[in-house]
Amino acid sequence: MSPWLTVVGIGENGFNGLGKNARHALLNASRIIGGQRQLDLLPACIRGERQLWPSPFTLDPVLARRGEPVCVLASGDPMFFGVGASLVRQIPADEMLILPTPSSCSLAAARMGWPLQDVVTLSVVARPVAALSVQLFSGARLLVLSNDGRSPAAIATLLRERGFGPSRLTVLEHLGGEAERRIDGIASDWTDCAIADLNLIAIDCIAEPNTPRLSRLAGLPDSAFKHDGQLTKRDVRAITLARLAPVPGELLWDVGAGSGSIGIEWMRAHPSCRALAIEADNGRQLLIEHNRDALGVPGLQLVRGRAPHALDGLERPDAIFIGGGVTREGVLDSCWAALKPGGRLIANAVTLQSEMTLMAWREQHCGELTRIHIAQAQPLGDFDTWRQALPITLLDMTKPLDA
Repeated sequence: MSPWLTVVGIGENGFNGLGKNARHALLNASRIIGGQRQLDLLPACIRGERQLWPSPFTLDPVLARRGEPVCVLASGDPMFFGVGASLVRQIPADEMLILPTPSSCSLAAARMGWPLQDVVTLSVVARPVAALSVQLFSGARLLVLSNDGRSPAAIATLLRERGFGPSRLTVLEHLGGEAERRIDGIASDWTDCAIADLNLIAIDCIAEPNTPRLSRLAGLPDSAFKHDGQLTKRDVRAITLARLAPVPGELLWDVGAGSGSIGIEWMRAHPSCRALAIEADNGRQLLIEHNRDALGVPGLQLVRGRAPHALDGLERPDAIFIGGGVTREGVLDSCWAALKPGGRLIANAVTLQSEMTLMAWREQHCGELTRIHIAQAQPLGDFDTWRQALPITLLDMTKPLDA
């Protein structure tokens, strides 16, 4: 089928700013679908029937017109946090023609004089602001698509809370249009001034002197997490995550999640990594919710319940970590059955009973056992000595592809 759908990116400069192909597609379309702001940019000479996206949003108006000459209007580049990315998941690429115009991030990078390849581009459009936390470090430059006029104040508050109050903020309104405006300020001094809903925020991240360095690599300091003692400690956590080996797009089950440290660091490894934290204790559930927001992964999903019953009906994982409950009947069996072929299962044991469970499981299903000993130098009178932490037994298994 030849292309019947044209997705036109339109900027604040409207119809006159479009190229010949985009103007031609709009003039010949029988139907034009878009948001009110985009449709209002079209002149009267465009005769196609205009249709607003439904609320709640769905692609059904486009899919129902398959084969007709339809245009969809989008802001800027439709493939950059735009409707084009949603359409290509539903419609074959050879049935579509996508005609982008410069995205707001391209325009913002030009206004700021920032090489776009050196900038992190993000969106808080219908997304939690807390997700920005994982990108914060001194020297980082961020371009953030705002949800509305309240986004800059919310982001400034987040920066102050995370120790990045000195960061420089630039709000760019109506980029590329006659109403374009620039507002500069510092996060620590930011006031909740009136800002247009259509805006983008450029952030030059600067940390306060004593702000902790939070690497994206596994092994955050234990102090980065709120916990009640049920926490996989830093060195063991780094070893465990190395064995889990996060890969973009994969899903982890963190069973007996405690404070959520394993699932949180799994998701910090890559924006597309996902995790389910299964935890029965109400107090620890609150800790997980706090930690996931504070460390920039608000998308971590909390499953309230106790394994194995809480595992019923969950999406099959690519990897599983069992940090607690290995001695509970059915936990290992349920996890192993749910794990995808080729997936990794890592379980840690600290008690003799849980260690014996892992040893018995290994005898039946193979796998690798590792004993982890960690000691830290601590004062003893006028001298120092090694203080041995409780040893950890780690079971590392990969499910056969034919299982």
